[in-house]
Amino acid sequence: MLRRTLLTSIAGLAIAAATVSTVQARSLDDILADGKIRIGINPNFPNMSVRNSDGEWEGFDIEIGQALADAIGVEVEWVPTETPQRVPFLVSDRIDMSLGALTRNTERAKLIDYTVPLHTEVLAVLTTEGVEGDNYKDFDRDGMTLANMRGNWTVDWTEENMPSASIELVDTLADTVRMVAQGRADAIVENIDFYMAFTENYPDVKWRVVEEPIFVAYCAIGVSQGNDNLTEVLNIALYNLHSEGTVNATWEKFYGAPMLREVTPNPYF
Repeated sequence: MLRRTLLTSIAGLAIAAATVSTVQARSLDDILADGKIRIGINPNFPNMSVRNSDGEWEGFDIEIGQALADAIGVEVEWVPTETPQRVPFLVSDRIDMSLGALTRNTERAKLIDYTVPLHTEVLAVLTTEGVEGDNYKDFDRDGMTLANMRGNWTVDWTEENMPSASIELVDTLADTVRMVAQGRADAIVENIDFYMAFTENYPDVKWRVVEEPIFVAYCAIGVSQGNDNLTEVLNIALYNLHSEGTVNATWEKFYGAPMLREVTPNPYF
């Protein structure tokens, strides 16, 4: 997930590297024989996965994970997996697959395998119609205030790439959107897909996402390295879920807007 700090990701990868060659992952045959697949989900990441008032899991990852398990024909065991634990849990065979907005990058790919993309994350600018700017560089100017959340990697990115703008930090995604809605900040530079649902709390504000993105990341499902049969089955299931519109509909259900850049299904994965 892009929004987590880079240091946390590096620490997690270091742990994974120490164990990657020591544990044999469960094969698809093992999963079918057990009748259950262990799916890693981030326990503190609304609206990907969160417990509701009844203590049950809900969110985008939960519905997609259940659909994938149904396609395979097994039950689900949900395994809470914090962001830095995702790769170590895969290489130590504590989970069979990892959800939780797992962004594809070269360092992780040295340790795990990926399915085809499940969804995207778009680093972009969220602002209002009263603020001018056609790309992120237009927001790098004196007098421009950007809202962001403490601990986000994009804080450092913004300070480096948009030095003329000032940054105001808050504690939650909702507070970040509230700052812009109340006119205390001009824009948000972040993975905007995760912020769109909060804009619905301010229907009188004329929101807009700057059309030109800064960067588009592709998030996929992580599986243990070399677990080819499981990867292939998941790819086929994902193609079907994408083709029938389930992925996009589920995303919009939980995030209040379509993905800024949808994944185009390709049968020749």
